[in-house]
Formats: sequence, C-alpha cells, structure tokens
Amino acid sequence: MTTRRAAPAVIPRLAGILDEFRRLDERLHDGTLTLSELAHRTGLPRSSVHRLVTQLVDAGWVRREAGGYALGRTVFEWGALAQHHDRLHRAALPALDELHSVTGLVVHLAVLDGEDVLYLAKVGVESIPLPSRVGGRRPAYRTALGRAMLADARLDTHCRLRRDLAVARQRGVAYERGESVRGIACVAAPIGGRGSCVGAVSVTGELDAVDPLRLATPVRLAARAVSRALSTADTSSTSSTSRST
Repeated sequence: MTTRRAAPAVIPRLAGILDEFRRLDERLHDGTLTLSELAHRTGLPRSSVHRLVTQLVDAGWVRREAGGYALGRTVFEWGALAQHHDRLHRAALPALDELHSVTGLVVHLAVLDGEDVLYLAKVGVESIPLPSRVGGRRPAYRTALGRAMLADARLDTHCRLRRDLAVARQRGVAYERGESVRGIACVAAPIGGRGSCVGAVSVTGELDAVDPLRLATPVRLAARAVSRALSTADTSSTSSTSRST
C-alpha cells in the first residue's frame, strides 16, 4: 500500500515569492525578477515557481515585464487601502472615545467597501448583543453608517431608500431604527465634506436608548473631529516630507 505525502502549503510559497520582490535593493535593481532568479532566491524548483507566479499574475499581484516579473497593481492598491484604513483608525480613536464617554453608547467607525460597510473600530460595552465586529461587514443600504456615506451618491434604488438618503444629505446624519437588527437603533454621520466622504461614525444602542434628535449633534461633532484630525495629520506629514527633501 502506498501513501501520498501531503502537498506543501501553497500560501507560504506564494508569500515567499512576493517577499523576494520586497527584498530587492532598489539602488541595484529595476524591480523585476526572472523565473530563474526567483527559483534561486526561494530554493524552489523552477517548475514550481512558474506555476506559483502564474497564479500571482492571474490574481494581479504580479505582472509580466520584458525582463521578467514585477509586483502588480493589486499589491499597491491593497497597500494604499491598508495605509488609509490605519491612518483613519488612528485619527479617529480620540473622537470615538469621547463620543462613547458623552453618550454611553457603542460607537463604530466604518468605511464603504463596495456595497458593504466595513467596520474598522468598535468602542464601548454592549448592553445587548450586536452583530457588528471589527473587520466585519453589513450591507450598506441597511445601516445608518452606510446611508451616511451613500448620502451624496446618485443611486438607482427604490423610493424608500432615496428618501432616507435625501434626509441624511439634508441633516448631515443618517438614522436606522430596527431595519438592520430588530430592536437596535443607530445614528451616523459621514467623515469629510460633501463629495469627499472617507468613512462614517455612529452610535448604536437599544431603541429606547437612542434619541435621534439628541444624538445627532454629538455624532456630527465626532465626525468633524475625525475629519480635522485627518487634515492635521496630512499637514504634519507634508511638512515632515518637505523638511526631509
């Protein structure tokens, strides 16, 4: 009876190939590597490298060049996205903590990712279980966070949602009362000016604990504080770059 050895894990091998591009000395290299160079650097058979690189090319992580292969557009898109989310998270935390302190409710920070809301931060202790979690997603149109970020969008959607978005656009806040989760209400405000929304802040709690009129102002103020923090961070970054050049 013969036994088959388990195939080596693919993900570490793919990561190893990508890591070789990161290790390149840009002063001595143009950013491309051939299959032979990748095989030598990783210690993998050339046939295995060819198969793995083909998968990376298909996924957009690596692109073909005349002299070999280079990092693809997807790598830079993910890098920029991660940098943006980390920057937004750091800028928002003080305002999120303050909003939780003022309202006593659970506070969320989220961004729009396709048709979903992507949660970046959650502050506060839940009085009842909430379905939200950092890294989790919810359909944007069903949440106040999503409506706050979609308020400026011109969507081909049903009348009820169009009315909700029009109200959010006019008031600068969006409301949700049990549409996403029964018994839960939410008030959210976009971060950034009209046409330049980069995320949203919200407070969430049980229906009888969430007064939309009372909470609209502190939520708007928190969103503006995050926007100011982002602007300050951008200014500081620009000044530092100017001094170093």
